[in-house]
Amino acid sequence: MINGHEYVDLGLPSGLKWATCNVGASLPEECGDYYAWAEVETKSTYSGENCVTYGKNMSDISGNTTYDVARKKWGSSWRLPTRAEFQELLDKCKWEWTTQGGKEGYKVIGPNGNSIFLPAAGYCDGSSLYGAGESGYYWSSTPIESYVYDAYGLYFGISYRNVYWSICDDGRSVRPVSE
Repeated sequence: MINGHEYVDLGLPSGLKWATCNVGASLPEECGDYYAWAEVETKSTYSGENCVTYGKNMSDISGNTTYDVARKKWGSSWRLPTRAEFQELLDKCKWEWTTQGGKEGYKVIGPNGNSIFLPAAGYCDGSSLYGAGESGYYWSSTPIESYVYDAYGLYFGISYRNVYWSICDDGRSVRPVSE
């Protein structure tokens, strides 16, 4: 446990510890809360008009309590994963689509056999939730430096998974990491 939140050491080369739950969730299969990129509060509507970082030139926000919701909500050494850390998760782990606690998602199995569950929590656009049970969207701390409206994240469905870029104003899940 770190500051009251459980983690799993997946045996990754980086040594990174992955939280067992999303921010706002009590169990691994719960979706948790949804956040626009670099925002630390939830909202009822997700749009460019109410996104505080939309169109702003930003650097990586990992660990910055003003912009990193994992650090702001969970404290201690918890933070958003970087683009490279999501890529490590994709490259070094085995991914199995499964059901846990009645929720669809991926069991991500590390090189040491330990695992985490990432629910297919979908995403929020406007005041609607899309793709829940079918796809997962998780923010990283890494913006696209050449385009001020997008940031990187993990995106997956039953037959695909990758690190992608997306518009910053959508509400997405956050899975914290720690050293």
